Amino acid sequence: MADDWRQHIDALHGELVRRDDPAAWVSEADAVDASYRYPHLAVRGPVFGLAAREVGDTAPWRLLSDVADGTPQQARDALNSLLWFRAKDEAEGRAQRRALLRAVGTLERERVNEVTVLGTRYRVVRGEEFARVGDGGLEPPRPTDPEPAVPSWDETPAAPSHDVGFALDPGRSCGLMAGALRLALRGFAYAGEDTPAAPRADAERAVRDFPDVVLLPVSFGVAERHGERWRPRGALMPTPHDARKVLVHGLTEFWPLLYGLGTADRAAFARAAAEFKAAGRANEVVVRERCFRICRVERMMRVGPDGPEPARPSDQQTTGPMKLHPTMDEDGTIHYDD
Repeated sequence: MADDWRQHIDALHGELVRRDDPAAWVSEADAVDASYRYPHLAVRGPVFGLAAREVGDTAPWRLLSDVADGTPQQARDALNSLLWFRAKDEAEGRAQRRALLRAVGTLERERVNEVTVLGTRYRVVRGEEFARVGDGGLEPPRPTDPEPAVPSWDETPAAPSHDVGFALDPGRSCGLMAGALRLALRGFAYAGEDTPAAPRADAERAVRDFPDVVLLPVSFGVAERHGERWRPRGALMPTPHDARKVLVHGLTEFWPLLYGLGTADRAAFARAAAEFKAAGRANEVVVRERCFRICRVERMMRVGPDGPEPARPSDQQTTGPMKLHPTMDEDGTIHYDD
């Protein structure tokens, strides 16, 4: 095992030297620094999304959505909607529409993790979300993480998703430190007496059946400190600045309404947001003894001979399959009274 590890690291180092890319070397230096300052990994839990590949294709599966759903059923519902709208807007004739609607019907009734329709395999895929932690808490964005040249605080759309279209290829070049992390995570499984037997058993099977690891694109989010613990506040975003905009929106609009803050607290939150914006690339704000931080979030996904890992039997289910859209017939007519 040690020789295997050394060969992988030597190969990654050789690729980095061959590229002779100064920006890549700076990113590697950032990653090395982070490994010392934030040496531990805090696992938040599973996240889910959608991937697809053409039947018979040997190319890697590709993501169709952000891997950010909290339960497998959320991803199944997203697939339900994706296929329903394809039947409505893209089907070329009754036969194609019938095939798409048959898959929709399956998703309305069953907790399936894969359907094949019109030559494409669609799969609900499972990732694991984690962040680096050091003595100072969660890792903030790194200097080499992507930032807009001219940051805007207007209510403009976030940067495009880095997940959609991402190839789930364990052999892709990912840098020396990322490659070392990917190798280290190959044996990761839930353990400890606090973990129920079913999730532990599923995790052990996943290590065996999906032995390779892919690191998904890094995301950024807002976390709030509670004692020694950090809790996420809002969705993950593709860039640090997009996460900062989420924090400003929370301070000035969302949280005052959600928590029914009084006039003095609203004013304090507004001042904190203004100071945070004026600071430019700030990553932390403290207001009314509440500490918020922009943090760097990483995700991994297991891959086996037949592609990415689907949802596990022990993964949490909060809802079941259901009908999400009106009935559509083979001619594309929608019946709202069914």
